[in-house]
Amino acid sequence: EDEFQSVLCEGCQKESPNLKLLTCLHTLCLNCLSENKPIGQCPVCQTAIPQASNTPGVDNKLFTNLQARLSTYKKIVNEADLFCDNCKKEAEFWCGDCEEFVCTKCFEAHQRYLKKDNHEAKRVAVIRTGSVSHFLESTRKANNFFCSNVAHKNETLSIYCKKCCKAMCCVCTLLDSKHAGQHCDISLEIQQRQDKLAALSQDLKEKRSSFESAHEALQSKAALLEQVRSKTRQQIRQCVEELVQLLRREEEELLTVVEKRWEQGCRVLAGELQYLDNVLQRMEAGKRLVQKMQLYGTDQEVMDMQPFIKASLEELQRLKEPLASSLAQPNRHFAECQAWLQAL
Repeated sequence: EDEFQSVLCEGCQKESPNLKLLTCLHTLCLNCLSENKPIGQCPVCQTAIPQASNTPGVDNKLFTNLQARLSTYKKIVNEADLFCDNCKKEAEFWCGDCEEFVCTKCFEAHQRYLKKDNHEAKRVAVIRTGSVSHFLESTRKANNFFCSNVAHKNETLSIYCKKCCKAMCCVCTLLDSKHAGQHCDISLEIQQRQDKLAALSQDLKEKRSSFESAHEALQSKAALLEQVRSKTRQQIRQCVEELVQLLRREEEELLTVVEKRWEQGCRVLAGELQYLDNVLQRMEAGKRLVQKMQLYGTDQEVMDMQPFIKASLEELQRLKEPLASSLAQPNRHFAECQAWLQAL
């Protein structure tokens, strides 16, 4: 399953017969390419997708062929109903060269007529017991592509022209007199290309280590950033909690001072009110006494009491009512608290 997943479209993770290999070396199907064309980026690594043509990249024939071979392997391993591609009977063999299932009877004919071509048909039961890697290696085809010239289309492309960078059959090579001396065996060219890719891969392996080091360094910084963030958040919460506790203590002290100032103000106001109440009571008593004296007092009583009453009334007249500014001011009692609160 892992092998099969590795050759799917890396965008939608689906099987597709039209896979394109981009310059970033990621493989996408045509649908994913069309979806990401307005964005202009590979959905896997965000590398810019060339917009010079409608279908950027090259056909990923490797992945397309691997998908077909892996599908065949999955059919065999899952013990699906396998039928001969010739007579539709139950298949017992698989020929990787023909890419066909064959029954026992057709296998005999297959071996008889294709023996010279070295076709190797294997039993399905044997394939089931092997690994997927072994199956893929055994079904890998060698030099089996043929010349495109219709005059000798059955000729195998076995020669490579270094001048025109083209694979040729033996007949084309004999006719290619202008590039004489520029030809080599195609298997040698293939091996050289494999070696070149292996060398580049080895160079990239060394370069990859430096990128991995940079990646690890960035991950360490990201982890450190997270640690600093967590520590700072904890410090903020702790500091705020301490401030809240400090404010609560200040609140209690302020409320205590407010209560004291309120009690002091109440006592002062009570004294002033009591004084005014007493004066008003004295005035009310003098008023009643004068009225009673006028209504009911005898001459003897007036003569005896008038000087005393007169002196008391004159004393009341000499009293001055307190001005509003001289009375107790509530705001003055709490001025200290207001200043404290403002400073806090």
